[in-house]
Amino acid sequence: SAQCRISSQDELGELANDVNQLYHRLLCMIENLELEKEKTSENERAKIDFLRSASHELKTPIALIQGYAEGLAEGITDDEESREFYCDVIIDEAKRMNRMVLSMISLNQIESGNNEMEYDHFDIVALLEGMVQSMQILLQQNDITLSFAHDKEIFVYADEYSMEQVISNYLSNAIHHAKYDKKIDIKLTPKEKILRVSVFNTGDAIPEESMGQIWDKFYKVDKARTREYGGTGIGLSIVKAIMESMGQAYGVINHENGVEFWFEVEC
Repeated sequence: SAQCRISSQDELGELANDVNQLYHRLLCMIENLELEKEKTSENERAKIDFLRSASHELKTPIALIQGYAEGLAEGITDDEESREFYCDVIIDEAKRMNRMVLSMISLNQIESGNNEMEYDHFDIVALLEGMVQSMQILLQQNDITLSFAHDKEIFVYADEYSMEQVISNYLSNAIHHAKYDKKIDIKLTPKEKILRVSVFNTGDAIPEESMGQIWDKFYKVDKARTREYGGTGIGLSIVKAIMESMGQAYGVINHENGVEFWFEVEC
């Protein structure tokens, strides 16, 4: 940490100055190395937490698949209906694991910056209309009324596939949590050079203590209900990763009769 005192302008003075410059360069290198070390430690901790959570989430479907498969192999039942039930459980749990793994891969790509976004202008009204149309069967099965009235094009500047992922997660979330009047309302609110897209569903409010945590990986406010409809607990964390990589705002608002999820996109 010692530095040379420069007392002359001759060769010794120049040498002392060079040594001092070398000292400062080394100091910067050491500081950068420390920062890299801290960042690596944080990344390692994040990886360990992610793997621990993923392992915990995969335990149940793996145990169920193993248990029912062993039951079939041992001929635990001769009843055709029971065997079909066993097979259905195995298929459902395998599908759940597949969805979870695909979601984890997608989330990892977004967070690591390996998913290159292709920004372009596209009509978000047409995108929403197409997605609502594709979800009609789910809406009918759950006896849900969805309203989305917009008679003109609105062009936004973003990655269309990423926007589709965000909207899909919001709509899926709304469908599975809609209660009471069972209504979903999609609204577009133009602001200055920004469009806010909101998806509201009637139902129970999100507890205040959970408002900040719902965006975390594998966090579930109602674990029993999430498992009932096959949720992975990763959807909203994908929304968070996409919106933060785009540098745009997103959030959730509790209302008296339901919950509104929203995001903003550049027009």
